[in-house]
Amino acid sequence: MANFDILEDLKWRGAINQETDEEGLRDYLAKHDDLALYCGTDPTGDSLHIGHLIPFMILKRFQLAGYKPVIVIGGGTGSIGDPSGRSTERVLQSEETIKHNEEALTAQMVKLFGTENFRIVNNRDWLGKMTLLEFLRDYGKLFQVNNMLNKEVVASRLENGISFTEFSYQILQAIDFYILNRDHGVQMQIGGADQWGNITAGIDLIHRLEGADRPAFGLTIPLMLKADGTKFGKSAGGAVWLDPEKTSPYEFYQFWINQDDRDVIKYLKYFTFLNHEEIDVLEEKVKTEPWKREAQKRLAEEVTKFVHGEEGLKEAQTVTEALFSGNVKDLTTKQVEIALAKAPSAESGAEKKNLVDFLVDTKIESSKRQAREDVNNGAIYVNGDRIQDTDFEVDPAAAFDGKFVIIRKGKKKYTLVHIKG
Repeated sequence: MANFDILEDLKWRGAINQETDEEGLRDYLAKHDDLALYCGTDPTGDSLHIGHLIPFMILKRFQLAGYKPVIVIGGGTGSIGDPSGRSTERVLQSEETIKHNEEALTAQMVKLFGTENFRIVNNRDWLGKMTLLEFLRDYGKLFQVNNMLNKEVVASRLENGISFTEFSYQILQAIDFYILNRDHGVQMQIGGADQWGNITAGIDLIHRLEGADRPAFGLTIPLMLKADGTKFGKSAGGAVWLDPEKTSPYEFYQFWINQDDRDVIKYLKYFTFLNHEEIDVLEEKVKTEPWKREAQKRLAEEVTKFVHGEEGLKEAQTVTEALFSGNVKDLTTKQVEIALAKAPSAESGAEKKNLVDFLVDTKIESSKRQAREDVNNGAIYVNGDRIQDTDFEVDPAAAFDGKFVIIRKGKKKYTLVHIKG
């Protein structure tokens, strides 16, 4: 049983939007230590992104408090398509794609949650075995169409139209909760604010089939908005993925370290496991010494370590420090490619070339006169070394496996020159 009030902790962290029965849940937690709770994710892609972390952080907190998280991979529901939060129909994926995505997401979940006191199930295991007649007879009779139409997830789609396939999604999700409650001892479902209708449909089904006193609870999480009013979870380059091949640990770390002072404490509460006292100290630092960005650094460290482990965090910090200090020569070729993926780029041949000509040919400098002036003034760095000799020859084979030359102009203006040939 948890040795602290997890619901009060979640409230302090701003992690609760709605609860179906707070008093009943508190009573259950006071009398039982076997609470199992679940969150589902459909295999619409082969990686989770940081938006998915929002409900999973709640599961992780319950796990750390001694309760039993269950994650449902929606192999069944994923072949249908969840209408929540969408104004148009989803494009249905092939069975091969869904299977590949299921495997990729399962591996990510094991990395985040480990294997102790944690289960992953796939709703294909029960939905896939159900015949159409069983669906209509055993479950369809228990759902009133007028009630389903009133659910926000459906009502918001009526003007543009919604297929019967997506209309029936809430029944499938309700069946999930019922099966998990009946066969796996799961008492609570958590999800985003847009899942309220689906969650309550599941609770209603449980009470219809198992009795009104059957413990079944729902909790939704607020929509997370940034201080500027935009939705949390995207960077300028698009989604921030948990898969290191899609978003490198360095890019992931940079996303967090660049958060606004107005948002950083909210994110520390939500996305880290730091306690109240630690976060209070960092909140004071934001007020008194914002230029040190200590809260952002701690946020980036904690979330990167949670998602990518100590090794991923070390990699991110190494690349960050190298770019900040200008000491890039010790980076590996792979690290260079990751670190400067979004920097201005140019191309050059593999032959040695005079530095002034190299700068003009790659359009880093607009003219030879300007190039000579910048070199003489010490503003040009080649692979981390300041060069003040206009006769210097750039040798592309000298570093980074002959694939890149890094030119820095001034304090921070990097150009990654790709070597061809």
